[in-house]
Amino acid sequence: MNTSPAHAASGSHAQTTDTAAAWDLVVGRTALADIADPALTQALQDTLNNKTKPLGSLGRLEDAALKIGQVLGSTAPVLEQPQMVVFAGDHGLTARGISAFPSDVTWQMVENFLAGGAAVSVLSRQNGIALTVVDCGVKRDFLAGLPAGSTRPGLQVRKAAGAELGTADSSVQPAMTTAQRDEALQHGMALVRDLPGNALLLGEMGIGNTSAASLLLARLAGLDIAVCTGAGTGLDAPAVQRKTEVLREVLALHAESRAPLDALAAFGGFEIATMVGVVLQAAHERRVIVVDGFIATSAVLVAHALQPLVLQRCLFAHRSGERGHEFMLQHLGVQALLDLGLRLGEGSGAALAWPLLQSACTILRDMASFASAGVSEKSDAAMALG
Repeated sequence: MNTSPAHAASGSHAQTTDTAAAWDLVVGRTALADIADPALTQALQDTLNNKTKPLGSLGRLEDAALKIGQVLGSTAPVLEQPQMVVFAGDHGLTARGISAFPSDVTWQMVENFLAGGAAVSVLSRQNGIALTVVDCGVKRDFLAGLPAGSTRPGLQVRKAAGAELGTADSSVQPAMTTAQRDEALQHGMALVRDLPGNALLLGEMGIGNTSAASLLLARLAGLDIAVCTGAGTGLDAPAVQRKTEVLREVLALHAESRAPLDALAAFGGFEIATMVGVVLQAAHERRVIVVDGFIATSAVLVAHALQPLVLQRCLFAHRSGERGHEFMLQHLGVQALLDLGLRLGEGSGAALAWPLLQSACTILRDMASFASAGVSEKSDAAMALG
Protein backbone atom coordinates (compact mmCIF):
# COMPACT_ATOMS: atom_id res chain seq x y z
CA MET A 1 0.00 0.00 0.00
CA ASN A 2 1.51 3.32 -1.03
CA THR A 3 -0.58 6.44 -1.37
CA SER A 4 2.24 8.88 -0.69
CA PRO A 5 1.09 12.40 -1.64
CA ALA A 6 2.85 14.81 -3.95
CA HIS A 7 4.14 17.92 -2.18
CA ALA A 8 4.22 20.49 -4.94
CA ALA A 9 1.63 21.62 -7.46
CA SER A 10 2.96 22.69 -10.84
CA GLY A 11 2.22 26.01 -12.48
CA SER A 12 1.80 29.49 -11.05
CA HIS A 13 -1.98 29.21 -10.81
CA ALA A 14 -1.68 26.01 -8.77
CA GLN A 15 0.88 27.64 -6.47
CA THR A 16 -1.36 30.68 -5.95
CA THR A 17 -4.28 28.38 -5.14
CA ASP A 18 -2.13 26.43 -2.68
CA THR A 19 -1.00 29.66 -1.03
CA ALA A 20 -4.59 30.75 -0.52
CA ALA A 21 -5.58 27.33 0.79
CA ALA A 22 -2.74 27.37 3.31
CA TRP A 23 -3.62 30.87 4.52
CA ASP A 24 -7.21 29.71 5.02
CA LEU A 25 -5.80 27.29 7.59
CA VAL A 26 -4.22 30.18 9.51
CA VAL A 27 -7.37 32.25 9.74
CA GLY A 28 -9.66 29.28 10.29
CA ARG A 29 -11.66 29.42 7.07
CA THR A 30 -10.83 25.79 6.41
CA ALA A 31 -9.71 22.84 8.51
CA LEU A 32 -6.55 20.87 7.96
CA ALA A 33 -7.25 17.59 6.20
CA ASP A 34 -7.62 14.57 8.47
CA ILE A 35 -5.08 12.00 7.27
CA ALA A 36 -6.30 9.25 9.59
CA ASP A 37 -6.77 6.13 7.45
CA PRO A 38 -7.90 3.07 9.43
CA ALA A 39 -7.03 0.67 6.61
CA LEU A 40 -3.51 2.06 6.27
CA THR A 41 -3.02 2.11 10.04
CA GLN A 42 -4.07 -1.54 10.28
CA ALA A 43 -1.78 -2.47 7.40
CA LEU A 44 1.12 -0.70 9.11
CA GLN A 45 0.37 -2.38 12.44
CA ASP A 46 0.08 -5.78 10.77
CA THR A 47 3.40 -5.19 9.03
CA LEU A 48 5.09 -4.37 12.35
CA ASN A 49 3.41 -7.24 14.19
CA ASN A 50 4.60 -9.77 11.61
CA LYS A 51 8.26 -8.81 11.79
CA THR A 52 10.60 -11.37 13.36
CA LYS A 53 10.30 -10.08 16.92
CA PRO A 54 7.92 -10.31 19.86
CA LEU A 55 4.93 -7.98 19.55
CA GLY A 56 5.82 -4.39 20.41
CA SER A 57 9.37 -5.30 21.36
CA LEU A 58 10.88 -2.35 19.50
CA GLY A 59 8.89 -0.02 21.73
CA ARG A 60 8.55 3.58 20.66
CA LEU A 61 10.54 2.94 17.51
CA GLU A 62 7.43 1.10 16.32
CA ASP A 63 5.29 4.10 17.24
CA ALA A 64 7.56 6.31 15.15
CA ALA A 65 7.37 3.88 12.21
CA LEU A 66 3.58 3.87 12.43
CA LYS A 67 3.45 7.68 12.53
CA ILE A 68 5.80 8.14 9.58
CA GLY A 69 3.88 5.59 7.54
CA GLN A 70 0.63 7.39 8.31
CA VAL A 71 2.03 10.78 7.31
CA LEU A 72 3.58 9.54 4.07
CA GLY A 73 0.68 7.22 3.26
CA SER A 74 2.83 4.11 2.85
CA THR A 75 3.61 0.80 4.52
CA ALA A 76 7.15 1.15 3.14
CA PRO A 77 7.93 4.83 3.78
CA VAL A 78 11.15 6.46 2.65
CA LEU A 79 12.34 9.73 4.19
CA GLU A 80 13.70 11.83 1.34
CA GLN A 81 15.89 14.96 1.26
CA PRO A 82 15.52 15.96 4.92
CA GLN A 83 15.65 19.70 5.52
CA MET A 84 16.88 21.20 8.80
CA VAL A 85 15.75 24.81 8.99
CA VAL A 86 16.99 27.04 11.81
CA PHE A 87 14.88 30.17 12.33
CA ALA A 88 16.64 33.12 13.97
CA GLY A 89 15.30 36.30 15.54
CA ASP A 90 16.03 38.83 18.26
CA HIS A 91 13.73 39.81 21.11
CA GLY A 92 13.22 43.29 22.51
CA LEU A 93 12.34 41.83 25.90
CA THR A 94 16.04 41.08 26.45
CA ALA A 95 16.33 44.75 27.50
CA ARG A 96 14.72 43.61 30.76
CA GLY A 97 17.63 41.31 31.59
CA ILE A 98 15.79 38.02 31.08
CA SER A 99 18.75 36.21 29.49
CA ALA A 100 22.20 35.20 30.67
CA PHE A 101 23.67 36.10 27.27
CA PRO A 102 23.63 39.42 25.37
CA SER A 103 21.43 39.65 22.28
CA ASP A 104 24.52 39.89 20.04
CA VAL A 105 24.90 36.14 20.54
CA THR A 106 21.97 35.63 18.16
CA TRP A 107 23.80 37.01 15.12
CA GLN A 108 27.11 35.54 16.22
CA MET A 109 25.54 32.09 16.36
CA VAL A 110 23.96 32.58 12.94
CA GLU A 111 27.46 33.17 11.60
CA ASN A 112 28.60 30.04 13.43
CA PHE A 113 25.80 28.04 11.75
CA LEU A 114 26.82 29.37 8.35
CA ALA A 115 30.47 28.55 9.03
CA GLY A 116 29.52 24.99 9.94
CA GLY A 117 30.76 25.11 13.52
CA ALA A 118 27.61 24.84 15.65
CA ALA A 119 26.18 21.64 17.12
CA VAL A 120 23.31 21.61 14.65
CA SER A 121 25.79 22.18 11.81
CA VAL A 122 27.98 19.18 12.63
CA LEU A 123 25.03 16.92 13.48
CA SER A 124 23.22 17.81 10.27
CA ARG A 125 26.39 17.20 8.29
CA GLN A 126 26.93 13.86 10.04
CA ASN A 127 23.41 12.71 9.18
CA GLY A 128 23.18 14.02 5.62
CA ILE A 129 20.58 16.65 6.47
CA ALA A 130 20.51 19.87 4.42
CA LEU A 131 20.81 22.92 6.68
CA THR A 132 19.24 26.30 5.99
CA VAL A 133 19.37 29.29 8.36
CA VAL A 134 16.58 31.84 8.10
CA ASP A 135 17.00 35.41 9.32
CA CYS A 136 13.46 36.16 10.50
CA GLY A 137 14.34 39.24 12.52
CA VAL A 138 17.96 39.37 13.66
CA LYS A 139 19.56 42.71 14.53
CA ARG A 140 22.14 42.23 11.82
CA ASP A 141 22.40 42.67 8.08
CA PHE A 142 24.08 39.46 6.97
CA LEU A 143 24.35 40.74 3.41
CA ALA A 144 25.95 44.08 4.31
CA GLY A 145 28.79 45.06 1.98
CA LEU A 146 27.73 42.60 -0.73
CA PRO A 147 26.45 43.73 -4.13
CA ALA A 148 22.69 44.19 -4.43
CA GLY A 149 20.94 40.89 -5.02
CA SER A 150 23.75 38.86 -3.47
CA THR A 151 23.08 35.75 -1.41
CA ARG A 152 25.07 33.65 1.01
CA PRO A 153 25.08 29.84 0.88
CA GLY A 154 22.78 28.33 3.46
CA LEU A 155 21.15 31.65 4.41
CA GLN A 156 17.71 32.99 3.62
CA VAL A 157 16.61 36.45 4.72
CA ARG A 158 12.86 36.47 5.38
CA LYS A 159 12.35 39.55 7.54
CA ALA A 160 8.94 41.12 7.93
CA ALA A 161 8.75 44.89 7.40
CA GLY A 162 10.17 46.62 10.46
CA ALA A 163 11.82 43.47 11.82
CA GLU A 164 15.35 44.75 11.30
CA LEU A 165 15.88 45.16 15.05
CA GLY A 166 13.91 42.11 16.13
CA THR A 167 10.66 42.25 18.07
CA ALA A 168 9.60 45.16 20.23
CA ASP A 169 9.89 44.92 24.01
CA SER A 170 6.74 42.99 24.94
CA SER A 171 6.80 44.47 28.45
CA VAL A 172 5.96 47.82 26.84
CA GLN A 173 3.94 46.96 23.71
CA PRO A 174 3.10 43.94 21.55
CA ALA A 175 6.20 42.19 20.29
CA MET A 176 4.86 42.32 16.73
CA THR A 177 2.14 44.21 14.95
CA THR A 178 -0.55 42.05 13.43
CA ALA A 179 0.81 42.95 9.98
CA GLN A 180 4.30 41.81 10.97
CA ARG A 181 2.94 38.61 12.48
CA ASP A 182 0.98 37.80 9.33
CA GLU A 183 3.98 38.54 7.12
CA ALA A 184 6.15 36.22 9.23
CA LEU A 185 3.53 33.48 8.95
CA GLN A 186 3.43 33.92 5.19
CA HIS A 187 7.22 33.84 4.97
CA GLY A 188 7.17 30.47 6.74
CA MET A 189 4.59 29.02 4.39
CA ALA A 190 6.42 30.28 1.30
CA LEU A 191 9.70 28.85 2.59
CA VAL A 192 8.26 25.34 2.83
CA ARG A 193 6.84 25.49 -0.67
CA ASP A 194 10.36 26.12 -1.99
CA LEU A 195 12.02 23.24 -0.11
CA PRO A 196 12.45 19.72 -1.51
CA GLY A 197 11.92 16.49 0.37
CA ASN A 198 9.22 15.05 2.57
CA ALA A 199 10.72 15.70 6.02
CA LEU A 200 11.29 19.00 7.78
CA LEU A 201 13.32 19.40 10.98
CA LEU A 202 12.68 22.55 13.02
CA GLY A 203 15.42 24.48 14.81
CA GLU A 204 15.77 28.02 16.13
CA MET A 205 18.12 30.63 17.53
CA GLY A 206 17.20 33.76 19.43
CA ILE A 207 18.45 35.12 22.71
CA GLY A 208 15.31 35.67 24.81
CA ASN A 209 13.11 33.21 22.96
CA THR A 210 12.61 30.89 25.93
CA SER A 211 10.71 33.81 27.47
CA ALA A 212 8.45 34.10 24.42
CA ALA A 213 7.83 30.34 24.51
CA SER A 214 7.07 30.45 28.25
CA LEU A 215 4.57 33.26 27.71
CA LEU A 216 2.84 31.37 24.91
CA LEU A 217 2.65 28.24 27.06
CA ALA A 218 1.22 30.13 30.04
CA ARG A 219 -1.40 31.87 27.95
CA LEU A 220 -2.47 29.05 25.63
CA ALA A 221 -2.32 26.24 28.20
CA GLY A 222 -3.68 28.31 31.09
CA LEU A 223 -0.70 27.64 33.36
CA ASP A 224 0.95 29.87 35.91
CA ILE A 225 4.01 31.54 34.44
CA ALA A 226 6.21 30.24 37.29
CA VAL A 227 5.54 26.69 36.10
CA CYS A 228 6.50 27.64 32.54
CA THR A 229 9.71 29.55 33.22
CA GLY A 230 13.17 27.98 33.35
CA ALA A 231 16.83 28.86 33.22
CA GLY A 232 17.00 29.45 29.49
CA THR A 233 20.64 29.93 28.53
CA GLY A 234 21.81 29.36 32.10
CA LEU A 235 20.25 31.73 34.64
CA ASP A 236 20.75 31.01 38.34
CA ALA A 237 17.76 30.65 40.69
CA PRO A 238 17.48 34.36 41.67
CA ALA A 239 17.70 35.37 38.01
CA VAL A 240 14.98 32.86 37.10
CA GLN A 241 12.80 34.45 39.77
CA ARG A 242 13.40 37.94 38.32
CA LYS A 243 12.68 36.60 34.84
CA THR A 244 9.42 35.11 36.10
CA GLU A 245 8.37 38.44 37.59
CA VAL A 246 9.05 40.22 34.30
CA LEU A 247 7.05 37.63 32.36
CA ARG A 248 4.17 37.98 34.81
CA GLU A 249 4.15 41.72 34.03
CA VAL A 250 4.08 40.96 30.30
CA LEU A 251 1.12 38.61 30.70
CA ALA A 252 -0.78 41.23 32.68
CA LEU A 253 -0.06 43.93 30.07
CA HIS A 254 -1.47 41.70 27.32
CA ALA A 255 -4.30 40.19 29.35
CA GLU A 256 -6.72 40.56 26.43
CA SER A 257 -4.47 38.74 23.96
CA ARG A 258 -5.94 35.28 24.44
CA ALA A 259 -6.63 33.97 20.94
CA PRO A 260 -3.65 32.07 19.47
CA LEU A 261 -2.73 34.66 16.84
CA ASP A 262 -3.22 37.54 19.29
CA ALA A 263 -0.94 35.84 21.81
CA LEU A 264 1.64 35.23 19.09
CA ALA A 265 1.69 38.92 18.17
CA ALA A 266 1.82 40.00 21.81
CA PHE A 267 4.71 37.79 22.87
CA GLY A 268 6.70 37.06 19.69
CA GLY A 269 9.01 36.24 18.29
CA PHE A 270 9.58 36.53 14.58
CA GLU A 271 11.30 33.14 14.45
CA ILE A 272 8.39 31.49 16.28
CA ALA A 273 5.79 33.12 14.04
CA THR A 274 7.70 32.00 10.96
CA MET A 275 7.82 28.46 12.34
CA VAL A 276 4.06 28.51 12.90
CA GLY A 277 3.63 29.20 9.20
CA VAL A 278 6.11 26.44 8.42
CA VAL A 279 4.23 23.90 10.55
CA LEU A 280 0.89 24.73 8.96
CA GLN A 281 2.27 24.59 5.41
CA ALA A 282 4.24 21.39 6.02
CA ALA A 283 1.16 19.80 7.57
CA HIS A 284 -0.90 20.94 4.58
CA GLU A 285 1.65 19.29 2.27
CA ARG A 286 1.73 16.14 4.41
CA ARG A 287 5.40 16.26 5.25
CA VAL A 288 6.94 14.64 8.31
CA ILE A 289 7.61 17.43 10.82
CA VAL A 290 10.40 16.71 13.31
CA VAL A 291 10.08 19.10 16.24
CA ASP A 292 13.15 19.99 18.31
CA GLY A 293 12.77 21.38 21.82
CA PHE A 294 10.95 24.03 23.84
CA ILE A 295 10.95 26.88 21.32
CA ALA A 296 10.10 24.75 18.29
CA THR A 297 7.33 23.08 20.28
CA SER A 298 5.91 26.51 21.17
CA ALA A 299 5.37 27.07 17.44
CA VAL A 300 3.55 23.75 17.24
CA LEU A 301 1.54 24.83 20.30
CA VAL A 302 0.26 27.87 18.40
CA ALA A 303 -0.29 25.90 15.19
CA HIS A 304 -2.18 23.24 17.15
CA ALA A 305 -4.42 25.86 18.70
CA LEU A 306 -5.28 26.98 15.16
CA GLN A 307 -5.41 23.52 13.57
CA PRO A 308 -5.36 20.57 16.02
CA LEU A 309 -4.67 18.02 13.29
CA VAL A 310 -1.12 19.32 12.82
CA LEU A 311 -0.16 16.78 15.47
CA GLN A 312 -0.89 13.98 13.01
CA ARG A 313 2.21 15.09 11.10
CA CYS A 314 4.57 15.84 14.01
CA LEU A 315 7.21 13.74 15.72
CA PHE A 316 8.74 15.27 18.84
CA ALA A 317 12.47 14.62 18.95
CA HIS A 318 13.24 15.06 22.63
CA ARG A 319 12.08 16.35 25.97
CA SER A 320 14.15 19.42 26.73
CA GLY A 321 15.80 20.17 30.04
CA GLU A 322 14.02 23.54 29.91
CA ARG A 323 11.37 23.41 32.61
CA GLY A 324 8.31 24.34 30.59
CA HIS A 325 8.84 21.80 27.83
CA GLU A 326 7.45 18.87 29.82
CA PHE A 327 4.26 20.83 30.49
CA MET A 328 4.05 21.82 26.83
CA LEU A 329 4.30 18.20 25.73
CA GLN A 330 1.71 17.20 28.33
CA HIS A 331 -0.67 19.91 27.09
CA LEU A 332 -0.33 18.62 23.54
CA GLY A 333 -0.73 15.03 24.73
CA VAL A 334 2.46 13.83 23.03
CA GLN A 335 5.59 11.94 24.02
CA ALA A 336 9.10 12.75 22.85
CA LEU A 337 11.50 10.15 21.47
CA LEU A 338 14.54 11.11 23.54
CA ASP A 339 15.22 12.50 27.00
CA LEU A 340 18.87 13.51 27.13
CA GLY A 341 18.63 16.65 29.25
CA LEU A 342 19.26 18.82 26.19
CA ARG A 343 18.52 22.55 26.33
CA LEU A 344 20.66 23.86 23.50
CA GLY A 345 17.99 24.44 20.88
CA GLU A 346 19.23 25.05 17.30
CA GLY A 347 17.53 21.85 16.13
CA SER A 348 20.25 19.75 17.78
CA GLY A 349 17.75 17.33 19.33
CA ALA A 350 15.93 16.90 16.03
CA ALA A 351 19.22 16.04 14.31
CA LEU A 352 20.04 13.51 17.03
CA ALA A 353 16.64 11.86 16.65
CA TRP A 354 16.91 11.65 12.86
CA PRO A 355 18.80 8.32 12.70
CA LEU A 356 16.06 6.75 14.85
CA LEU A 357 13.42 7.87 12.36
CA GLN A 358 15.44 6.42 9.51
CA SER A 359 15.74 3.19 11.48
CA ALA A 360 11.99 3.12 12.02
CA CYS A 361 11.44 3.27 8.26
CA THR A 362 14.09 0.63 7.64
CA ILE A 363 12.35 -1.72 10.07
CA LEU A 364 9.11 -1.35 8.13
CA ARG A 365 10.72 -1.81 4.72
CA ASP A 366 13.53 -4.30 5.23
CA MET A 367 13.11 -6.38 8.37
CA ALA A 368 11.98 -9.92 7.59
CA SER A 369 8.56 -11.22 8.49
CA PHE A 370 8.09 -14.55 10.23
CA ALA A 371 6.86 -16.03 6.96
CA SER A 372 9.68 -14.69 4.77
CA ALA A 373 12.37 -15.74 7.24
CA GLY A 374 10.87 -19.13 8.00
CA VAL A 375 10.80 -18.30 11.72
CA SER A 376 8.10 -19.78 13.91
CA GLU A 377 5.71 -17.37 15.54
CA LYS A 378 4.63 -17.53 19.17
CA SER A 379 2.36 -20.50 19.55
CA ASP A 380 -1.29 -20.29 20.51
CA ALA A 381 -0.56 -22.42 23.56
CA ALA A 382 2.23 -20.15 24.68
CA MET A 383 -0.01 -17.11 24.19
CA ALA A 384 -2.73 -18.77 26.26
CA LEU A 385 -0.24 -19.43 29.06
CA GLY A 386 1.15 -15.88 28.82
